[in-house]
Amino acid sequence: MQAIPLALYIHIPWCVRKCPYCDFNSHAAPQQLPEQRYIDALLHDLAQELPSIWGRRLESIFIGGGTPSLFSPEALDRLLSGIRALLPLRTSLEITLEANPGTFEQAKFKTYRELGINRLSIGIQSFNPKQLHVLGRIHNQEEALRAADIARLAGFDNFNLDLMFALPEQTLEQALADLTQAIALQPTHLSWYQLTLEPNTLFAKYPPPLPDDDLSADIQQAGQALLAAAGFKQYEVSAHAQAGRECRHNRNYWEFGDYIGIGAGAHGKISHYTEQGNLSITRYQKARQPDVYMQSTQTASARTQVNTLAPEHLGFEFMLNALRLKQGFRRSLFSERTGVNADLIQSIIAQGEQQGLIQTTPDWIEPTELGWQFLNNTIELFLPAGA
Repeated sequence: MQAIPLALYIHIPWCVRKCPYCDFNSHAAPQQLPEQRYIDALLHDLAQELPSIWGRRLESIFIGGGTPSLFSPEALDRLLSGIRALLPLRTSLEITLEANPGTFEQAKFKTYRELGINRLSIGIQSFNPKQLHVLGRIHNQEEALRAADIARLAGFDNFNLDLMFALPEQTLEQALADLTQAIALQPTHLSWYQLTLEPNTLFAKYPPPLPDDDLSADIQQAGQALLAAAGFKQYEVSAHAQAGRECRHNRNYWEFGDYIGIGAGAHGKISHYTEQGNLSITRYQKARQPDVYMQSTQTASARTQVNTLAPEHLGFEFMLNALRLKQGFRRSLFSERTGVNADLIQSIIAQGEQQGLIQTTPDWIEPTELGWQFLNNTIELFLPAGA
């Protein structure tokens, strides 16, 4: 049986302030961050997860948030040292840290690099001063421009820039100017995605004037052409990378790999074989409120909302992730990651082919251009009856 890759996601839930569009589990940072108490909780949480992943090596670590770069190098050193003591790691481990330009200090990031963190994901979102203000970002245009230089000088030769488009009252020219500026900073990876109004955010309560669907589509089409011309290959809905620089951690999600989730509100997905030799897949979440989470790690398990996926849902769960990959996936990957024979979804794949949404070879499955354009419809083909 093929080994399923294992990753570790670590959530640090504090930001300087909450952005009006953000629906992630983030909270305004207190005057004094409880760094040591939170690191204690993370390591307790990880120790509780060990029985479910005995003998497996980590392929990647992603420290997200929130704004993880609010934590001191000393705190992250203790965290990474604790992880290395608890789990075997791949020699070529990818360790990503999310960071915002408003928290960049060169000496601090040089130390992060020395700790073994070898990839940054920098939350730029826009270089336009007006848009930065509307989005509630704590950094200004100059700090956004300087962030890439600081990352490079600190020793990072692999970093992502996060950028949004279809921002309030944004024109096509403004969106492409943002993207052109991002490309000029020579990142190895660009996450370029459309602003959407998510429930339970300030923007959802008080919607700003966003570009209409036609303008948003024009921005997306022109931006994708610009990225391709600059040598960035789109490999997922919003992910574009230079050759060999795809995010291994995120690709593991899309290929339905396993991941441990630790931290307030973190999600996890773990597969294991039963005594009968069947693959069982469990999803779980951790308590969202930081204080509740830190207290919960003192109990037998910090997991909440534990759910074992029903076999009839596995086709949809897999395709919800894998069809986001623009170049598709190996046909055998489905059975390797779900434990379900691919023949059981063959009729749905055939239906997708008849509708022009999916194309296949004996070894490969991928969305067509039409299937990519209407990706939600393509994925919904795999919804179980009655869902």
